[in-house]
Amino acid sequence: MTDAPLRLRLDGQALADNWRALARLSGPAACGAAVKADGYGLGAAAVVARLAAAGCRQFYVATWAEAAALPADTPSVAVLHGVRAADMPAALSGAARPVLNTAAQVARWRAAGGGACDVMVDTGMNRLGVSPGEIAAGLLDGLAIDTLMSHLACADEDSAMNRRQRDLFAAVAAGVPARRRSLANSAGIALGAEYRFDLTRPGLALYGGVPRPELADVIRPVVQPEAEVLQRRRVPAGETVGYNATWTAPADTEVAILNMGYADGYYRGFSDRGEARLGDVRLPVIGRVSMDLVAIDATAAPELAEGDWVAIDFALPAAAAASGLSQYELLTGLGRRYERVWDE
Repeated sequence: MTDAPLRLRLDGQALADNWRALARLSGPAACGAAVKADGYGLGAAAVVARLAAAGCRQFYVATWAEAAALPADTPSVAVLHGVRAADMPAALSGAARPVLNTAAQVARWRAAGGGACDVMVDTGMNRLGVSPGEIAAGLLDGLAIDTLMSHLACADEDSAMNRRQRDLFAAVAAGVPARRRSLANSAGIALGAEYRFDLTRPGLALYGGVPRPELADVIRPVVQPEAEVLQRRRVPAGETVGYNATWTAPADTEVAILNMGYADGYYRGFSDRGEARLGDVRLPVIGRVSMDLVAIDATAAPELAEGDWVAIDFALPAAAAASGLSQYELLTGLGRRYERVWDE
């Protein structure tokens, strides 16, 4: 893509530094990286290249199609959604390990003579994973398990469920001959050493998300949307801007119209709540965010003109608070119309 009127500036150094910081916080545990959903919207191949250069040696995707899209030299890949019958040719090629989640997946893998695999055990989230009871009954006997894992449901909160899941996972893991044990995601790393086991699996925090306050001074922003001004106009006092006329000019107001909208992942929750910036000048979003366009109050930037660019405030914790959306949604919703520009 060239000359797009919308771009993401992506800080490759911040991405690598975030992984290094999480690896340090993981202590003696190895630190992997979740790169599912196309690297949380940034571009999985580009993310993997930078994290591998920083030292990451374990990557997680959701599906076999995502695994196939990664660079051929990606160090080690595991597919979180396991292995359907249709996935068996890809899984048996050895390009990635399946994370087995059900008794049917275990049987399928065993019948095919599959090699090393990972296994997800459900410790209370009731999403994916085999049950502790199935494991106790011998479901995993004979499997070559690289990593036994589970997933925390409430790691971003101070919930008693965190301890219950941790203790149940430790008890189950004690009876399973896996090479490694893994429980902590980004927020789980911040819960403390007893949650980290042998391998951590951060995702959100790699990309600038802050799921727990303990990480606020550790994690750097990675994503900066920028949009081009399509038009500058003066809106007289008393007139309105945008769909449903939700904003009325209190005085004659200079308004800039930006080439972005909710089709690009800048959702309607930012209506009258988001901000753009020109240097240090803050330019509030006014009126409804529409599919392809956003209006900002440009009165404080008299020099801003058609064809100029502004930065969009997208620090993830603040953007989530402003929009009412999760940091995960904001990242993974970034659309394909952005030109992705990596700054190293």
